[in-house]
Amino acid sequence: MSSHASLPSHGPRLSTEVGRSAVLAAPLVLGHLSTGLIGFVDSVIAGHHGTQTLAAVSVGTALFWLPMMVPMGTLMSLPPAVSQLDGAGRRAEVGALFRQALWLAVVLGVLLFGFMTAAAHALGPMGIAPAIVPGATDFIHGIRWGVPALTLYLCMRYLTDGLHFTLPTMVLGFGGLLVLLPIGYVLTYGALGFPEMGAGGPGVASAVMMWAQAAAFALYLRRSRRFAGLRLFARFDLPHWPTIRGLLATGLPIGVTVAMEGGLFITTALLIGRLGEVPAAAHQIAINVASLCFMIPMGLAEATTVRVGHALGRGDVDGVRRAARAGYVIVLATQTVSALALLLGNDWIVGFYTDDAVVAALAASLLLYAAAFQFPDGVQVLSAGALRGLGDTRVPMLLAGLAYWGVGMPLGAVLGLGVGGFTTGWGPRGMWLGLIAGLLVAAVLLGLRLRRSSATPRLRRILNETGTDPAPDAARVTSDR
Repeated sequence: MSSHASLPSHGPRLSTEVGRSAVLAAPLVLGHLSTGLIGFVDSVIAGHHGTQTLAAVSVGTALFWLPMMVPMGTLMSLPPAVSQLDGAGRRAEVGALFRQALWLAVVLGVLLFGFMTAAAHALGPMGIAPAIVPGATDFIHGIRWGVPALTLYLCMRYLTDGLHFTLPTMVLGFGGLLVLLPIGYVLTYGALGFPEMGAGGPGVASAVMMWAQAAAFALYLRRSRRFAGLRLFARFDLPHWPTIRGLLATGLPIGVTVAMEGGLFITTALLIGRLGEVPAAAHQIAINVASLCFMIPMGLAEATTVRVGHALGRGDVDGVRRAARAGYVIVLATQTVSALALLLGNDWIVGFYTDDAVVAALAASLLLYAAAFQFPDGVQVLSAGALRGLGDTRVPMLLAGLAYWGVGMPLGAVLGLGVGGFTTGWGPRGMWLGLIAGLLVAAVLLGLRLRRSSATPRLRRILNETGTDPAPDAARVTSDR
């Protein structure tokens, strides 16, 4: 942060700010961990079913999450918009904004369902190993039915997150695991009279879980006294394009940014899938563990988005910087723990996933690379979260594109696959070096951008431009439909 960002004497102490961020972030982190554990459950079930099944789930999961990043990131425009309305004392407008966000979630879910239906036919032309293609196709065909439910669930979750109430995210996240685990096992192995579906089992089970979570969340919001005053489902609103356009103006750059970062990892998985079953299976184990670690800074980043947005909504310039600084303190501590766990426990962790000694050895070595990018990964996602709270999304999108696709992916392809005339061909290890480089560059660029965007003159200019109405266009819903 810039030198003029020192805490004023009347402001809360840093320890107080850290405590506030930690309390808000804890349920978010646990909720994200529950999401990461979905991949863990799928991978463990598939890994013990067979190496080929695990490799198929690896490719199928990659092809699911690659397009899913765009609607997920786009809907991330909702928490800062809701938080700024809350901070500005305009809670009465939240319900109308939420109903427009639901329309956006429905459209995004339907579009993604169609995309995944078509994408399943592209596995062969993409060069995925032929033995992996049938199982990966079955996984995609199963999980695609849950996509509309997932976008609706994300919309409801981001609403509650923006209102500083993150407990539902945690409870419903872990509740979903109670649905996924037994159904996934039964369908994968063919128990209780069901046919053995192999890699298709986790896909169908995930879709069932997504619909169960969405239905439970909607029922909770409708009956909860906490949200009764918002009148979320009080009436049926037709789509209101100016409001949806405002959400898209903020959210699409976020979606593209998230897709570019996630796409770096996912494209890496697809490229490694060209190398055969063992590299694909080992990568799936390592990337799943790394993803579980990432859930912690991701939850912290979302909490920082909300706290920064709320401070901006109430016109508290110093509060913006205090919220960002508290996030950095926590994320550096959590990433230290994650890095040490991966360095010291890599062999033990891999043992949960597979009994194949060759796959386990390669996966354990990849976890050492995952340990190396814990700090840059935490810093870049925390910086991006703070920038979202400020409504600064377009320039970070370009910076992320440069880091991930201008540095990370080209370097990974050269070192891992030996493309471009280079003959190193280090396989998965080379691809993971590309991941490290991309995240490191992103951490530097996004950190510098946050320092610039959080400077006092720039924040004052944002508040002056909006006058006494600090909420973005995405948070304004006119009553004259």
